Amino acid sequence: PADWAEFDPRLNVQENDYIVTKRQWGAFFGTDLDLQLRRRGIDTIVLCGIATNIGVESTAREAFQYGYNQIFITDAMATFTKEEHEATLSYIFPKIGKLRTTQQFLTES
Repeated sequence: PADWAEFDPRLNVQENDYIVTKRQWGAFFGTDLDLQLRRRGIDTIVLCGIATNIGVESTAREAFQYGYNQIFITDAMATFTKEEHEATLSYIFPKIGKLRTTQQFLTES
């Protein structure tokens, strides 16, 4: 949708699902995401999205500082150029989490 506020029906979002509304590049800044994850005993997050080197990377850096384990689904994220995408995958994410393709993640999990 034009405003990016509706979830794809294939996600099967339920009424009791907790939704975090990002207002900045990172999902932790200005939200209660950390609190909600800790209340639920979650210590590992799986990241994908748009844009690899902006929103995903900002959230990943914040998550690292909060001490979360992270798995990055490399083929489920994209950005403006292949070079920007590859730079984050090559230089940032390996230092703060595990890189997996969608298939690797589904097979290993």
